Amino acid sequence: MSPKSAQGDASGMSGVEGVDMKLEVIVIPVSDVDRAKAFYLRLGWRLDQTPPGIVQLTPHGSGCSVQFGPGLTPAAPGSAMAYLVVSDIEATRNALVSAGVEVGGVFHVSPAGPVDGLDPERRSYVSRATFRDPDGNTWLMQEITNRLPGRIDSGLTSYGSATDLASAMRRAAAAHGEHEERTGQRDENWPDWYAAYMVSEQSGATPPE
Repeated sequence: MSPKSAQGDASGMSGVEGVDMKLEVIVIPVSDVDRAKAFYLRLGWRLDQTPPGIVQLTPHGSGCSVQFGPGLTPAAPGSAMAYLVVSDIEATRNALVSAGVEVGGVFHVSPAGPVDGLDPERRSYVSRATFRDPDGNTWLMQEITNRLPGRIDSGLTSYGSATDLASAMRRAAAAHGEHEERTGQRDENWPDWYAAYMVSEQSGATPPE
């Protein structure tokens, strides 16, 4: 049996459904490469090694990078829009503003449309803020701490940075404190509880009680 066939059998899928495809780079259209490079470096994004004529930068904690350069895309400069997932939208916005980036105010989505300020219940996917690069390409930041079911395989959960991991541990600690209040006793098995809670946040599974 070939490795490809074995992979398909192990995943329970066959054909194209069993083929791994990792999104690693998106190309954004810019009119001035040096200006765009300076802007994205100001965001704290890592400058990657690339062939001549290509600029590639990667956001902290991200597995996907952006590229730009002469002739990479026929799209008009400023026509791109993409999402940036953050675990704390207020802290992220403050950091960007401190770095000299113009960021719109935080808002949340309601049935009646956008409303200024954080979502009162701090639900995942609801609180947002936007900023644009010098060409007008739009980045929409979205606060996500608890994924919808099926978005991430529970066996493949991971954290892209120490910052994200620390934030997840703080949320787990707060939830575990509520757990101990409900049970009325100290939980000596807290490491396993933390782990189950943190995996449930990423995979959308039911959290421990």
